[in-house]
Amino acid sequence: MSRYNHSHESTFTEYLVRALFMIVGIALLSIFCPREATQTLQYHLDEPWDGDALIARDSFIIHRSDSAIERERIKIYKEHEPFYEIRADIAEAQIEQFKHELDSVGNTFTLPHDVRNQILMMLSKNYEAGILPDSSYSTLIGNKISTVHLYSNNESRHVDIERLKPQKDVYDELMQQGGIVHEVLVRIKINRYIQPNLILDEAKNQSEIEAKLSNIPIFKGRVQVGEKIVDKGQIISESIAEKLDSYIQHENSRQKTPAERWSQLGGQILFIALMIVALFMFFHQFRSDYLHSLRHMLLIGILCLLFPLITYIYIANEWTNVYIIPYCMLPILIRVFMDSRTAFITHIISIMLSAIAIESPFDFVCIEILAGLTAIYSLKQLQQRSDLFIAVVLVIGTSLLARLCMDLINMNFVNSKGADIETYIGIAAGGGLILISYLLLFPIEKTFKFTSTVTLVELSNINNPILRKLSEEAPGTFQHSMQVANLAAEVANRMGANAQLVRTGALYHDIGKLKNPVFFTENQSGNNPHNSLPFEDSAQIIIQHVKYGLELAQKNGLPQSIKNFISSHHGRSKTRFFYISYVNQNPGKEVNEEIFTYPGPNPASLEEAILMMADSVEAASRSLNEYTEESVSTLVDRIIDTQVKEGMFTRCPITFENIDTAKQTFKEKLKSIYHTRISYPELKK
Repeated sequence: MSRYNHSHESTFTEYLVRALFMIVGIALLSIFCPREATQTLQYHLDEPWDGDALIARDSFIIHRSDSAIERERIKIYKEHEPFYEIRADIAEAQIEQFKHELDSVGNTFTLPHDVRNQILMMLSKNYEAGILPDSSYSTLIGNKISTVHLYSNNESRHVDIERLKPQKDVYDELMQQGGIVHEVLVRIKINRYIQPNLILDEAKNQSEIEAKLSNIPIFKGRVQVGEKIVDKGQIISESIAEKLDSYIQHENSRQKTPAERWSQLGGQILFIALMIVALFMFFHQFRSDYLHSLRHMLLIGILCLLFPLITYIYIANEWTNVYIIPYCMLPILIRVFMDSRTAFITHIISIMLSAIAIESPFDFVCIEILAGLTAIYSLKQLQQRSDLFIAVVLVIGTSLLARLCMDLINMNFVNSKGADIETYIGIAAGGGLILISYLLLFPIEKTFKFTSTVTLVELSNINNPILRKLSEEAPGTFQHSMQVANLAAEVANRMGANAQLVRTGALYHDIGKLKNPVFFTENQSGNNPHNSLPFEDSAQIIIQHVKYGLELAQKNGLPQSIKNFISSHHGRSKTRFFYISYVNQNPGKEVNEEIFTYPGPNPASLEEAILMMADSVEAASRSLNEYTEESVSTLVDRIIDTQVKEGMFTRCPITFENIDTAKQTFKEKLKSIYHTRISYPELKK
């Protein structure tokens, strides 16, 4: 049986509280769980249909696929015949200027009339055919457009691109003329008069394209009631894919019947109930101590329900990238305050409850479970901020790799779908949000009375005010506490207990001795004030260090887990020296044992039991006359066996194997501490 699963008779109130937890959890999740969750079908183009034959329950319109519509849009842009306006004013202006230039040149050179007319005719002919800008002509040829629209005065005609000429071709044609014609064209710089008279009409082109795009059909027929959409094993073609997508779109948009709504609600309630019952069964089977702790159940319940509720609200608002939600905060917080097994189980339950509202639950569950496992494995102890940062980096890396595996399994990289970059970004962002866990540690500790490892590490700093005061005013007690801390931590490590908790508890367990430090032998230097006091008074002074220690812990805000060590490190044992001395001095007289008995309680956890043993063994070891293997072994066995015999450990989950481990560890450590040293020789003169 697990040391956490000790037997405990549950009361009616405890059963009632558990039932209330379950009812509230089921009700909350059922209320917020989306009823209009988007359905989806998993298929791949050009591959067989894995499911059974799909029959249409209703008649619905077939929507054309986005890819088909996009192909038609591209075709419209590609095959569009552009509109060019014929600018007669440009041609007339350029020819008039050209004539004027020819007349000027004619005054210098003798230009035959027929040559002058030949040049004018060539230029006029090109303007009449239409001159295009060089860049426009190259674009038309590059796009393989063979026809354009030319219009003027609301008259339009189709013209083959071959009949049009770019500016460069007109210039080359004119410059091919030899003799005096070439010389005249060079002198007057003929390129100045070759200007495009076909101007692209951007507005008209855009209007024509938009008109064609608006006429693209988005439907392609109808599926009738009872018609087979796809048969089992049938290859998924584009037309079948359009039917499948249209079917899903229709199913998600249609109004559900009362029977369908009740069926969906009943399924959700039943599934949620099964998950919550499974969680309680885990606690009953393996961690019954949590069932009897209200603060544990509250923290687990809040965290376990929080993330499904966030997911439901997220989905209800039609936000799609749920991976941005930091689900791994749950196992991290549970791991810090409780244990790894509980962290994993609660994470599984939370993820399963979240998955029922998500479009692709299989991928989601696989990714988040791997991320949670990584968080638990990488965060064995959260002792400093860097530990959490390393865990976050590993969680993000694992999640991204898991998402990549899902994309490879679904062949998203080899089909038209491709990888969803937003999902990868969401995973990285969600991993970064896990750092919020560090900020939540303090409010959770204060609200639920837990103690994190971070707090324990901070408290174990000997520069803390209480420990510094202890070292100054009660140095013997301080050294004793340090020795006990080392002994107890070593035993805890070998038992698998919380070594940091027991170490910190050991440092503070005797802070109550600050009230009267000289009444404790480790702080005395010759004079013993107990010699002048009755045994009853001396016993009460010694016992009071527990009460004062609790008061000091309360005043300095020490967590409850540390207070438990202060109150239980002596349990209900007696101040044996004064009790035996009183009995020997008063033979036959009835003794009020409560005067000599510590208030307790006895240890309730494995860590508290370890501290009790370490405290008694370390204190008693100082009274040995000689430190031999036999004397140390006899001392350890006698003290711990006495504690067992007196029932000091009946409230805590400790086994005989644990006790034997503790004995062996104490013997080894004490022999190491009090080992015999060799005598150093003196230098002879």
